[in-house]
Amino acid sequence: METAFWLQRWREGRIGFHQTRVMPLLQKYWPRTALPKGSRILVPLAGKSLDMLWLAEQGHRVLGVELSELAVEQFFTENGLHPDVRESAMGRHYTAGDVEILCGDVLALDDATLAGCAGFYDRAALIALPPEMRGPYAGQVYARLPAGCRGLLFTLEYPQVEMNGPPFSVPEAEVRALHGEWWDIDVLDRRDVLAKEPHFAERGVSRMDTVAYLMERKA
Repeated sequence: METAFWLQRWREGRIGFHQTRVMPLLQKYWPRTALPKGSRILVPLAGKSLDMLWLAEQGHRVLGVELSELAVEQFFTENGLHPDVRESAMGRHYTAGDVEILCGDVLALDDATLAGCAGFYDRAALIALPPEMRGPYAGQVYARLPAGCRGLLFTLEYPQVEMNGPPFSVPEAEVRALHGEWWDIDVLDRRDVLAKEPHFAERGVSRMDTVAYLMERKA
């Protein structure tokens, strides 16, 4: 999944992955992170997710990271926000209130930025990456988050042979292989969602589960 792939998806409006409501499982399980208000929350591959607004409404400072400038601009326009814009070595920063979105590559975040994140929310980043990119993502982002960092990871599990990603199937064993060295990992929820995602059934998928993980960075 090269940068050009995602930029083209946004240009063509092929963004079926975008949800027009806040994710219910985020609302249900975010309190389990017990993160205090004012915590900075990393949201990788953020798109124009409304989940960022919800996290800000809980009193957090949100740092979304998104490759597509079109997605970033749509987020602020569609929500009636007028961001301040600045440049850094990592990319272009758009900030309005408690939501900041960096238009850039999440793998290029510097140590200071990651060290300042007390939490994370990954709904669509890990499952957007093919197998060969998931290791670098875990090593360059998650492994550099600070001790005590807590957050929610959501994945999908389905027979990968039945459909080409994205989104990709990331089984629990792979989540633990990617993150177990640095993170304590608990499964909060596992549920069959295929009936609610008929477009996947139309593509030949016979089953699909969504899995919610609570993760905490080890000391």
